[in-house]
Amino acid sequence: MLETPRLILRGHRRADFAACAAMWADPDVVRHIGGRPFTAEESWSRLLRYAGLWPLLGFGYWAAIDRANGDFIGELGFAEFRRDIDPPLDAPEIGWAFVSRVHGRGFASEAVGAIVEWADRHLAAARTACIIGPGNAASVRVAEKAGYRAARRATYKAAPTVVFARSRVTPSA
Repeated sequence: MLETPRLILRGHRRADFAACAAMWADPDVVRHIGGRPFTAEESWSRLLRYAGLWPLLGFGYWAAIDRANGDFIGELGFAEFRRDIDPPLDAPEIGWAFVSRVHGRGFASEAVGAIVEWADRHLAAARTACIIGPGNAASVRVAEKAGYRAARRATYKAAPTVVFARSRVTPSA
């Protein structure tokens, strides 16, 4: 579990499913992530995948909980999805998604900053990466605030994407 001034980042729970499924069914959330709302079945598979990341890889995704009211407001983390992307990713991949009602309020930047700091201390990889569609200006800003820089263009699911990369920052003592 990680905490920020406004968030609790914790492992997903079965009780998160309804809020998770509602988030992934929201067209505003998925506009730049696949472009179509996810079904409840797809969201359930996503939740199960998150649960499997930690024991298999030693890293994974957190549920983002609003400290003010206890609401599930998003999820984020690191994974190795082995995407069919050309050229392939060669680093753990960071990703994030937040419910549309909190977009533009800095929650994503706050949460991403916290997990990047965690990664600097706990991941063996020297760098991490993320993929962002060229039209997703909000996620580009979040990535850049966390130290990610555009590294190269790629193609994923027949669409152009930009691979961003960030080198680990060695924490000071």
